[in-house]
Amino acid sequence: MDKVKLGLAILLVVGGIVGFYWFGDQALLYRVLGMLVIFGIAVAIAVTTQLGQSVVSFGRSATMEMRKTVWPTRKETTQTTIIVVVFVSILGLAIWIIDSVLRMIVTKLI
Repeated sequence: MDKVKLGLAILLVVGGIVGFYWFGDQALLYRVLGMLVIFGIAVAIAVTTQLGQSVVSFGRSATMEMRKTVWPTRKETTQTTIIVVVFVSILGLAIWIIDSVLRMIVTKLI
């Protein structure tokens, strides 16, 4: 039964997209609203399946994990950004020096 529900949901989505272009002479607002309603119905049907329930469960657990995240303060973010900029500048300078030395060596050899 789940495969039938998922197939119906997919058919609704495809039908919504086809209908969006089929009624191309109508106002864009009506076409978008119609497509959103059809997509909403398709999602409602898909959520009633086992796969849909597992996707919803995964989304809820991901949201719970995201709430546990400790975000850095403004000061920590600024300090980290400054450190990254300094190290990237030093590395860029080192690579430029090595490139210049190698270019001089190759020029002398040629």
